[in-house]
Amino acid sequence: MTGSLDDRWECGVCWTVYDPVEGDDVAQIEPGTPFQALPDDWRCPHCDGAKLKFLRIDDDR
Repeated sequence: MTGSLDDRWECGVCWTVYDPVEGDDVAQIEPGTPFQALPDDWRCPHCDGAKLKFLRIDDDR
């Protein structure tokens, strides 16, 4: 997986977006944590999809 620290990632199953600015309250991931730094066993907080199901969003934030 490639990308910058600020990249957002979208679940290919339920379209939930992981935004490193927000982190993940469900998994107690601190704001500012880039997607690449999430544990390998991290799952989508909404559908329990695997980390490998996420795709980087190309947007101009």
